[in-house]
Amino acid sequence: MMVRINLVHVAVALALTGCMVGPDYQRPENKMPASFSVADTAQENGQQALNLDNWWESFQDPVLSDLMQKAFTDNLDIAKAVARIEEADAAMREAGAALFPQVDLSGNGVRQRVTQTGAFPLPSYVPALRENYNLQLGTSFELDFWGKLRRAREAARAQALGTYFAKDTVSLSLSGLVASNYLLLRSTEAQIAVSKDSLKSRQESLELTKRLQQGGTASMLDVHQAEVANSNLVAQIADLVRQREVALHQLAVLTGDLTLQIPEGDIHQLPTPPVPPAGLPSSLLEARPDVREAEQTLVSQNAQIGVAKAALFPSISLTATYGGESAALNEIMRAPSRIWSTGLGLSLPIFNAGRLSAQVDQATARQKQALAGYQSTVQTAFQEVNDALITVRQNREREEALNISQDSAKKALQISENRYKSGYSAYLDVLDSQRVYNDAALAFIQSRQARLVATVDLFKALGGGWKTAQGYTQAEQQQEH
Repeated sequence: MMVRINLVHVAVALALTGCMVGPDYQRPENKMPASFSVADTAQENGQQALNLDNWWESFQDPVLSDLMQKAFTDNLDIAKAVARIEEADAAMREAGAALFPQVDLSGNGVRQRVTQTGAFPLPSYVPALRENYNLQLGTSFELDFWGKLRRAREAARAQALGTYFAKDTVSLSLSGLVASNYLLLRSTEAQIAVSKDSLKSRQESLELTKRLQQGGTASMLDVHQAEVANSNLVAQIADLVRQREVALHQLAVLTGDLTLQIPEGDIHQLPTPPVPPAGLPSSLLEARPDVREAEQTLVSQNAQIGVAKAALFPSISLTATYGGESAALNEIMRAPSRIWSTGLGLSLPIFNAGRLSAQVDQATARQKQALAGYQSTVQTAFQEVNDALITVRQNREREEALNISQDSAKKALQISENRYKSGYSAYLDVLDSQRVYNDAALAFIQSRQARLVATVDLFKALGGGWKTAQGYTQAEQQQEH
């Protein structure tokens, strides 16, 4: 027994002190500007840039926060991502278990009768009925001199970490989809409200025009034009209602609640979230979950080179058994019945027609692919942040301009209606003013939606938040630890 235990101790010690072939991972240098090329220095309503974890809470909308909670709890894509994490964790444990000896317990019992009339008859004193019992512990262990098993564990660990970051990527995309569809819902509700107000105004104009026509001060042309304008607005409202229901159905799928109902709200009541401060460092992209997932893929492929190279070197394994064997079951544990064995195995590749070298080349090529994928992910992330920054800035300016346009169009409509009622202008001027105001009001609401959606895209591009003078985002803190 002591022989087996000492053998295992020696094996573990040799394995842990062995070298590791293959390259050690070093994070590649990302050749990016120190900060993003686009910076919006304007702060909304005196707000300061904040460290945001649950970034959607900056909209200060309890309905949106509740939808996010439902999505993270019941969305099927999140459930699949969690299952992938569980699978990768199990694979990592399996790879780590290869570093330790495997111990098995085996036993058998045999009762048999041999022939007494064969070619070689048994002596009379030898019984024809025989019994034999065997019980033993056995172990086998591969000495990890070259680090093959440790590199495999390193690769499995990176793959497991990658699934965690993949789940974070799914969560970030999911939160962006929920927020964008919620903003679309609120936008269509506001457009429906504006359209209904416009419809009320046009219906009043239609009734007025009919009365004027009956009184001889307006023509049937004016009546028909008013009816066309009225019917077009009814059709517009019907399409907006359809858009709202489609957005609601999409939110139902995203949140896993197919009976979801959302009370009406007002997009104008949603505050504009804070914008990032000027000089935002590009190093923030290292905290994006998709970037970190791509890096873990690179780490895994880098470790696989070591696994492939280790196959070029001798493989050394130890085996040992200890137990008892006896013709009587009650004597199997006695000293005379003891059996044991130890063994040393060596396997050295001599000729394989370059197969193992080809496997090393394949692993190296996959590592190069992962490197290119990582660098491409970083570059794409940098582009997305710059695109989001410029979109936020330009949408703010667009919203301000359209707000002025909406106010002016409303005033023009009031003037044209008063002039028409007083007989100073034709009804065509009223129709034109109604159309211009309706278009301007809808454009303003759509610009408000676009501005808020652009902010959502910025949060997604930055991985959920940004660093300020007060500290780091949660993602960065996790990365540092």
